[in-house]
Amino acid sequence: MSEENKYTFENKEYRDTYRHTASHMLAQAVKRLYPEVKLAIGPAIENGFYYDFDAPFSFTQEHLDALEAEMKKISKEKLPLERFELPREEARKLMAGKDEPYKVELIDDLPADATISFYKQGEFTDLCAGPHLDSTGRVKANALKLMNVTGAYWRGDSNNKMLQRIYGTAFPKKDELDAYLKRMEEAKKRDHRKLGKELGLFTILEEGPGFPFFLPKGMILKNQLIDFWREIHRKAGYQEISTPIMLSRTLWERSGHWGHYKNNMYTTVIDDEDFAIKPMNCPGGMLVYKSQPHSYRELPMRVGELGIVHRHELSGALHGLMRVRCFTQDDAHIFMTREQIKDEIKGVCQLIDQVYSLFGFPYHIELSTMPDDHMGDEADWEMATNALKAALEEMGKDYAINEGDGAFYGPKIDFHLEDCLGRTWQCGTIQLDFQMPERFELEYTGADDQKHRPVMIHRVVFGSIERFIGILTEHYAGVFPTWLAPVQVKVMTMTDRNRDYAQVVMDRLEGLGFRCEMDDRNEKIGYKIREAQLEKVPYMLILGDKEEEAAQVAVRNHKDGKTAVMPLDEFIDKLTYEVKNRLS
Repeated sequence: MSEENKYTFENKEYRDTYRHTASHMLAQAVKRLYPEVKLAIGPAIENGFYYDFDAPFSFTQEHLDALEAEMKKISKEKLPLERFELPREEARKLMAGKDEPYKVELIDDLPADATISFYKQGEFTDLCAGPHLDSTGRVKANALKLMNVTGAYWRGDSNNKMLQRIYGTAFPKKDELDAYLKRMEEAKKRDHRKLGKELGLFTILEEGPGFPFFLPKGMILKNQLIDFWREIHRKAGYQEISTPIMLSRTLWERSGHWGHYKNNMYTTVIDDEDFAIKPMNCPGGMLVYKSQPHSYRELPMRVGELGIVHRHELSGALHGLMRVRCFTQDDAHIFMTREQIKDEIKGVCQLIDQVYSLFGFPYHIELSTMPDDHMGDEADWEMATNALKAALEEMGKDYAINEGDGAFYGPKIDFHLEDCLGRTWQCGTIQLDFQMPERFELEYTGADDQKHRPVMIHRVVFGSIERFIGILTEHYAGVFPTWLAPVQVKVMTMTDRNRDYAQVVMDRLEGLGFRCEMDDRNEKIGYKIREAQLEKVPYMLILGDKEEEAAQVAVRNHKDGKTAVMPLDEFIDKLTYEVKNRLS
């Protein structure tokens, strides 16, 4: 980071510091206007900040407007932020004296050797590790905005009290804020939950919160993605398997999930034995490998699975297809020798690049290292991490280090794709694992006729097919590429006289495997076109007397709204090329 960019929003550290200061300004505004409210926590997040409050009333838009106005006053007051430290008992006494029970709890939970720091701005003091800007005046009054309020359990635990979380954002310049708000308005129009309902793709019902129901058109979209997945994996040398959705506790203990992930698993008892519905496909993949002996000649062994997994998510975290409790994970596991690690990682990177490039997604890469809660020897972790680094560097891939965010069994490479609104989504991941082959005692016979332990890669490309559909829906605003679109062609009659010709056209298209619908209602053609536009069908074929007499079709393209008349065969050639090459 150059010195000139150190104090700009290009520097994430400065950006987070700026927005963290804004969160303290929000808390100060709340205490000024509503002193009875208790403070919880207020961090910076990717696109802004939030602060959690325990209030005896529900925050409304009127409250947010008043708080935003007060924050602007605080900005103009240019209050210096002053950091100071206190011993534990004095810190506790300070927060207890201010009647801030959540702050007292945080102090009590700090390690014995922790430094307990506070930040003071004017009359307001908050427990905080920092860092902050030196003055509230640094946060521009005309470039901050309070966005909305939601519920949030204290410390993310559903057993705790539900607090109110106020979200906001802040930028150095008003035009940057305006551009962001414009993107957010566009995002609302593209909301996959809204479009999913309008386009008949999926629904989530009261009987299954977090468990999506895919409707016929949504299943077409899902199956097209699955067909594409199978095609590219077959070409890349993967074999497909399917493992049971429920397996015994002994397996999950062996894999480490029972000890590290049990709170996110759905469990039951069968014949007095504990079972769990799988939250991941990996342990089943271990059993498949272990079911027969293997030679070094078979390695690398690439095994893919489109497995349905279940994870218990808090109800407040559920969000359409983006955060669900049941989803299809496009998993694959690669069993290999240590000498094959770099080449296999490169192969997965190329596969992921192929997929994201098809949809027009740029992406960036993060390498996540060993977390505190990990399995296995640190020497193995270091070897695995270095192998991932070496593969990325040999490919010339730029990457950022995400310290301590690896899986509990190994370091990982995460791929964060960027959609047309500039939002990022973490989808693809590559996890290098020395631990599970050890725990499951996996073996292969080497060229020396001795038994050896394979290394394995866990990897996904879509991540969750359901979530990827949500991302695509918003990225394309529901206007899917023709190869993905649930309905590719809408055949429309100008008059009742044209029904027979329309049926001939339909039969020809459907016979070639294209997905078509006919609109032969006794309605004006303008009305039919408007409905098809709302349904976001890529092509409309408008058939009247002239088209029938000339054995032609009038083709209206959804994207540009232009209509061109051509022979049916010419349209079929165009459609065939577009679908075969999966053009966007």
